[in-house]
Amino acid sequence: MAKYYESATVYNYSWEQVTQGFWNRYPNPFSSHVLSEDTVSREIRNGKLHSKRLLTKTNHVPKWGERFFKAKSVNIVEESVVDPNERTLVTYTRNIGFNKIMSVVEKVVYTSLPDHPGKTIAIRSAWIDSSVYGFGTAIRAFGLDRFKKNCAKTVNGFNYVLQHMFPNNPVALAAAAAVSQGSKAQKLREAAKHASDHMKAQAEHLVQNLSVKG
Repeated sequence: MAKYYESATVYNYSWEQVTQGFWNRYPNPFSSHVLSEDTVSREIRNGKLHSKRLLTKTNHVPKWGERFFKAKSVNIVEESVVDPNERTLVTYTRNIGFNKIMSVVEKVVYTSLPDHPGKTIAIRSAWIDSSVYGFGTAIRAFGLDRFKKNCAKTVNGFNYVLQHMFPNNPVALAAAAAVSQGSKAQKLREAAKHASDHMKAQAEHLVQNLSVKG
């Protein structure tokens, strides 16, 4: 049975900014596993922008997987549909080749976050499967773990690109300030707790000394 994974990411940028940034995701410091990207086709149909791109990514595998995966890289087809009227960006990706060994199909829907102007939510769904008899479970588990790690890189890389494309975005700046304040507050709480624990230890030590003297 295929492994299913779903996650949601909120970007502190408008849908228009996220859509613009989507085409400029690579390169970035978090995308070393992406070797190349090429646009295969792009056309407007019924007011929607349909695009198809070919990505090449590294294909590092553990020792036990080398008997199945010989290639050092894998090709990924990325198809996307931008609907400016509905303000949605939907992407579909799948690997080419090695499908019987491991297939990864991903769908991501980018839409404006309701009741939060200037923010965009990305709902990611993925299906990882393998048809290798006797090793399917292990391969699916490995594929899911690697997919999660690559998702983290994707989100970090996308945020990096958006920050550089829109450095004065007020929503993003406010969110960053809130995170900074939260970090400072957490450090103060930790410092206060440490001081409290230290005072308690000193008090207990004093009580013990008084008891001994008594």
